[in-house]
Amino acid sequence: MSLQLKDLYDGISVHATADREHEAAIELLLLVMVADHHIGSAEIDEIRTISEDQGFESDTFSFDQYLGQAMARVRSAIADHAVDALLDDIDHRITSTVLRHSLFSAARDVAGVDDAIVPGEESLLAQVAARFA
Repeated sequence: MSLQLKDLYDGISVHATADREHEAAIELLLLVMVADHHIGSAEIDEIRTISEDQGFESDTFSFDQYLGQAMARVRSAIADHAVDALLDDIDHRITSTVLRHSLFSAARDVAGVDDAIVPGEESLLAQVAARFA
């Protein structure tokens, strides 16, 4: 395989890892959503739209079906003061450079959908930028 072709495909998630990456991305966006201690339907709708626009929906992955499980993981991490551990896990599961580069923008969109970015969201966005931008 040519070096250029290898470089191109190195950043693309394969079918075997795509669902795992999509789950991690949803968890990250939900974490951004709850950083202000407010859950709004506009934020959920924004995450759903991002999921659809990014092509996450497939025969094996559905945002609506994963939402409850992802929210449980996020709430557990917050309750256990284990947000850094969750971010480490998310970081580890997302290997696609294409997805990694789109996550900060998506996280910023979720945080700003309610027209106010509070200090907790700013801090989390800084962590997302450091890891994924």
